[in-house]
Amino acid sequence: MDKVRLIEVKEDILSDNENMASEVRERMRKKKAYLLNLMSSPGAGKTSLILRTLEKIKHDIRVGVIEADIDSTVDAEKVMEESGTTAIQLRTGGFCHLDAAMVTQGLDALDLDSLDLVIIENVGNLVCPAEFDTGATKNAMILSVPEGDDKPLKYPLMFSICHVLLVNKIDYLASEDFDLGALKQRVRALNPDIRIIEVSCKTGEGINTWVDWLRNEVETSFSG
Repeated sequence: MDKVRLIEVKEDILSDNENMASEVRERMRKKKAYLLNLMSSPGAGKTSLILRTLEKIKHDIRVGVIEADIDSTVDAEKVMEESGTTAIQLRTGGFCHLDAAMVTQGLDALDLDSLDLVIIENVGNLVCPAEFDTGATKNAMILSVPEGDDKPLKYPLMFSICHVLLVNKIDYLASEDFDLGALKQRVRALNPDIRIIEVSCKTGEGINTWVDWLRNEVETSFSG
């Protein structure tokens, strides 16, 4: 009997994705357009944060949004209706993450010459999206207070690859068993350089700090 041939599919897929992600980064560099990959678990507040962000920046920074979900067009419709911002919906058809090839399809549907910033709302998941490079300039993630402060212990890769962590729903801190100090300690043990910003999309607390970070990123990333 012939020996079974073993093919390391994931390794090949990730290698191909890394090459395409590099192409995405080069494309955005040439367009001088910033690509932000926003990740979180379902319900943490990605769409709400995007809408809050657009309120602050859409009049002086040209923005496009790429929404991703396993099914439906709800998020893209909401962004367009509530902010008037161009939004593209990527329906992954079962995939629990975006990869660089999918992001490329979304970018192809946008007029990058007229944009300074593209925000990707990745599929709600703390596992798969962390494994696939989208080609983004920077990665951001949201952790909401109701999810608990132990998530860095359970999903270390996600916290390791992100440049900024937004702790959302801080208006719940008084009613939740959530140790903000313990969270920060756990996150910085994984990623000492991460920026941690406390926000509430409900009250608006901390949103200006987040927007200032993002605005500075967009304005300085391609100025050299």
